[in-house]
Amino acid sequence: MQNAQEVYEKWLETVPASDPMHQELEAIRGDDAQITDRFYQEIAFGTAGLRGICGAGTNRMNTYTVGRATQGIADYILRSGEDSTRGVVIGYDCRYHSKEFSELAAEVLAGNGIPSFLFPSMRPTPELAFAIRRLGALSGINMTASHNPKEYNGYKVYWQDGAQISGGVSDGMMHCISSLDLFGQFKKASLEEGIGKGLITLLGADMDRAYLDYVAGMRLREDSELDRKVPVVYTPLNGAGSIPMQKAAAERGFGNFTVVPEQKDPDPEFTTVGYPNPEDPKAFRLAEQLAVKQKAELIIATDPDSDRMAVEILQEDGSYVPLNGNQTGAMILAYRAQSLAERGKLPHRPVMIKSIVTGDMGRAVCEDYGIAVFEALTGFKNICGRIPELQEKGYTYFFGYEESIGCAPGDAVRDKDGISAGMIMTEMAAWCARNGRHLRDYLEELYRKYGYFAEKQVSLVLKGIEGSERIRRIMDTLRNGQTEFFGGLRVREKIDYLHGNGDIPASNVLKFILEDGTWFAVRPSGTEPKIKFYYYTVSNDAQKSAEVIAVLSKAVDELAESIA
Repeated sequence: MQNAQEVYEKWLETVPASDPMHQELEAIRGDDAQITDRFYQEIAFGTAGLRGICGAGTNRMNTYTVGRATQGIADYILRSGEDSTRGVVIGYDCRYHSKEFSELAAEVLAGNGIPSFLFPSMRPTPELAFAIRRLGALSGINMTASHNPKEYNGYKVYWQDGAQISGGVSDGMMHCISSLDLFGQFKKASLEEGIGKGLITLLGADMDRAYLDYVAGMRLREDSELDRKVPVVYTPLNGAGSIPMQKAAAERGFGNFTVVPEQKDPDPEFTTVGYPNPEDPKAFRLAEQLAVKQKAELIIATDPDSDRMAVEILQEDGSYVPLNGNQTGAMILAYRAQSLAERGKLPHRPVMIKSIVTGDMGRAVCEDYGIAVFEALTGFKNICGRIPELQEKGYTYFFGYEESIGCAPGDAVRDKDGISAGMIMTEMAAWCARNGRHLRDYLEELYRKYGYFAEKQVSLVLKGIEGSERIRRIMDTLRNGQTEFFGGLRVREKIDYLHGNGDIPASNVLKFILEDGTWFAVRPSGTEPKIKFYYYTVSNDAQKSAEVIAVLSKAVDELAESIA
């Protein structure tokens, strides 16, 4: 931990008075809590990049931290032995400073002689991931804080396989970044100079068309099998999904696909939604109001960068119930497998990849259709990062998902793809309607066939240094304490991933498998000040499954709360 006050003083001396950050620094003079929070550490790579609150400080997202990160990545690329002329794709979402940060990244790369392909306006994360492989680029950078609150921004990095960086690449970039001083003179060319020298290429309609064609190619049923008049309501939560989702729906002929007007256009304040996380049912408030009026079968929401997608489905009484990522992922997986199997078009040696904290309903579906299942650490850098390895072993990638409302239905986008997933859900609703059913009926059919899986995810938010220390104490207690019983059930097996487990790399995750097969996992978040708990069970009765989860989660919650 660095001396926050000393670093703060250095920033006061170094940041020019003309820089708005200097005024920000002056405003916190004497505020020990603010100075400590902003300067007690340097913002570090978490889930494939940087993420934090925007503002002045080493623990913040700003032009200094972004500039240094880009210079470090440029250094890594130039030392990697790879062909740097393949370039880097750069995109951004609707957040404050996203455009500024993306242009800065392009300028730093240009200053180092590395070409970049820059989207001139916001695009969904899956399109950036798609563009990397489409262009044969060496890397990708995306300015987004995904679903975090409005104060945040982020810097997500990809490698040539189209997946977020991990392993040796991530470690190598981190080493190069950490060796640089925040106030070092980064090599930089202006945007105009970079464009003039051919080092910065602006992407546009051609790449948009290619990505939309890919999304359209994910279709599973012929139009004659669908009721394309099924009413669907969509909210992009003022993010990057608005234009591509509307175009994809219109081109497919879904005539009753309606966008929430208040959340259709970019808004970095997220005025009508507050916390732009579609995992949170409150994000659906305006969409539900519109859906009730239109008697919509399905509500879809994507987060600001449109990698995450969540849904709510119509119930018999006219209300809407949110599905979690386990349910949505299993439904999309089952629909894809069923649709392709009926035509004899399942690929050779198909494989599904899920995270170690994702439920097992998808595994049951895969066993039914002869799809191999592999696991990975949380995050799509790990899920999609396994694709090249499995392809070398003769497998064909079929599907990947995790419980936090993210899935990758196809190989061309090696990250969460909320646009493709949203279109598959829309098609599924149209297929059910054509057959006189509802999405709720399809989910119930899956439960009856594979078992009533129940799950719950609880996040304990613990901010700052004290929060970080408490998270450590909770993990230590669960790892080393007497934990033989939870909720009246004996622990059959405890899996500690701290030093790896089989083909799963090391990570600070614990998994407890109980005597009846019920299990729960716990891990600190890599992107937010949270510790997360995941609970799972299955039985032949929905009520019984729910009761088991309620008792188990209460027991673990009480233990966590007792650790001050």
